[in-house]
Amino acid sequence: MSWFVSYVRSSVGAKQVMALTGLGLLLFAIVHMVGHLGMFGGRDAYNSYAHFLQSLGALKWAARGGLLAILVLHVVTAIGLARANAAARPHKYAVFKTRATSVFARSMTLTGLVVLAFIIYHLAHFTLGWVQPDYFHQLDGEGRYDAYSMFVMGFRNVPILISYLVAVTLLSFHLAHGASSWLQSLGLRHPKYEGVTDKLGPTLGFVLAVGYAAPPPAVVARIIEL
Repeated sequence: MSWFVSYVRSSVGAKQVMALTGLGLLLFAIVHMVGHLGMFGGRDAYNSYAHFLQSLGALKWAARGGLLAILVLHVVTAIGLARANAAARPHKYAVFKTRATSVFARSMTLTGLVVLAFIIYHLAHFTLGWVQPDYFHQLDGEGRYDAYSMFVMGFRNVPILISYLVAVTLLSFHLAHGASSWLQSLGLRHPKYEGVTDKLGPTLGFVLAVGYAAPPPAVVARIIEL
């Protein structure tokens, strides 16, 4: 285990751990987005999907535990890298000039903290039922948890809707920037394919942002309704 700790504490190792854990979180976000879009299929389709996930039993908890471990490792490594970067540059530049990087590349730490706060709130809302307990674990006509109605009632609340849209936009482009840089961190970036890899992050960011943001406004517009 000591070799792993030494590896993670090294600059190269920490960046590679960030890349791998970030890739895992990105893949989960894509799968979760696809399931999220099932709201457009109606109550039965969405509740069937939610019931399938709930019926996985031990596999569901193993997946949750693995995902939590990836998230914790990603956050801890990110904090370590941020502290190392700050220690390496204890004095601010007399004149600060940004290089040709995106705003998301320059604010990964800040957006990461916002995303972490959102994930905690999101779990409290839809997984633990602490935010709107009256709509949590209600049953539909088939005796399944009515996740569809909980979703609809949740996003009829304007503050929840606005905070969600802001958060998923930051989440999408935070993950997307990571998608652009993970190849470089793992030493797999090649100049021949830079034209494609440079577009990978923005494209994924756009797809995730639109995919996650589409259902909640559809609730407000009564396209998705009870």
